[in-house]
Amino acid sequence: MAQLSSNLLYASFILYLVGTFLFSGAIRDKRGREKEKGPNRWSKLGITAAVIGFAAQLGYFVTRWIAAGHAPVSNMFEFTTFFGMMLVGAFILIYFIYRLNVLGLFALPVAMILIAFASMFPREISPLIPSLKSDWLHIHVTTVAAGQAILSVSFVAGIIYLLKAVDPSVKDKRSFWLEAIMYCLVATIAFIVISSAFSIAHYKADFSWVDKNGAAKEVSYQLPALVGPHEGELLTEGRFNPVIEMPAIINAKKLNTVLWTILFGTILYGLLRLIFRKRISMLLRPLVKKVNLDLVDEIGYRSVLIGFPVFTLGGLIFAMIWAQIAWSRFWGWDPKEVWALITFLFYAAFLHLRLSRGWHGERSAWLAVIGVAIIIFNLVFVNLIIAGLHSYA
Repeated sequence: MAQLSSNLLYASFILYLVGTFLFSGAIRDKRGREKEKGPNRWSKLGITAAVIGFAAQLGYFVTRWIAAGHAPVSNMFEFTTFFGMMLVGAFILIYFIYRLNVLGLFALPVAMILIAFASMFPREISPLIPSLKSDWLHIHVTTVAAGQAILSVSFVAGIIYLLKAVDPSVKDKRSFWLEAIMYCLVATIAFIVISSAFSIAHYKADFSWVDKNGAAKEVSYQLPALVGPHEGELLTEGRFNPVIEMPAIINAKKLNTVLWTILFGTILYGLLRLIFRKRISMLLRPLVKKVNLDLVDEIGYRSVLIGFPVFTLGGLIFAMIWAQIAWSRFWGWDPKEVWALITFLFYAAFLHLRLSRGWHGERSAWLAVIGVAIIIFNLVFVNLIIAGLHSYA
């Protein structure tokens, strides 16, 4: 059952990739551009691939649930793949309402990045720790993921809007920040590529080190050590010796991952700039040439309008109920709780600025991008680096 689950997840990834190429064909199809309304042959094939891929990923979720005996949302691999699945589900629903091909061209790659990122974490099915043995695991975590996924559609719409509204050839703050977003996306892809390569090669380097309390510990690196742990000693023969040693207060392994991401991301970004001789945002701009900005703005707004209450329900209300049951208090300023509150306040401000101050169009698109940056920060940085009651994730 576990092997079937893995095969279904792999199949969904391939189908999303196929769907991306098909939606690209739908945009480039001259007949489709002339009609503007109604799906052409390529878009029909693209949405079919997306729906079948979603069904395959849903099959992965169900079969893994059967194999594990609990909802597969208890660790980073399971949560991130579920996040990606809900993003595709939200995209499919919105596509059938608006029939916008370019949305699939950007939404499906984001889902693929989430699945690829999830694969960097342990995939083995393990029993739940005592604090997670509750029906609130299913209720709270799935609702949070669904809310974040719907909100992420606004990010996709925001990127599409900015690619058309901001002229990359004009060197100003707007084009600079748009290209910075493109760099971050390239760096994320670079991290997945480099991590996958060393994972396939079964790279592992063990170090013994001394923490800030003077206790001897061991740590395993899955990437070559550019920076080593405090008073670290390499235990694995034939591995890369670190260039510099970090003080005990710094998590050297996490810093090493960040440095590899920046290094390889910069190299990949530089190669793309060298090959195509233009900014990434300028390279992608022809894909959104025929986009109706008012329609994209509406999609982004409605995504927030739907995703915000869903996230509030799961990330705050259900979370506080479970916290009361598990820890005998509704709120404790745990890092995960704080960033859930920050996410809630940001999107509340988003809706206030749009409805009361008239922040439509480009301003709304920038806010949508910033909002999902907060969600990703919460998903990656808070889960992996900041210690707290949710560190088991």
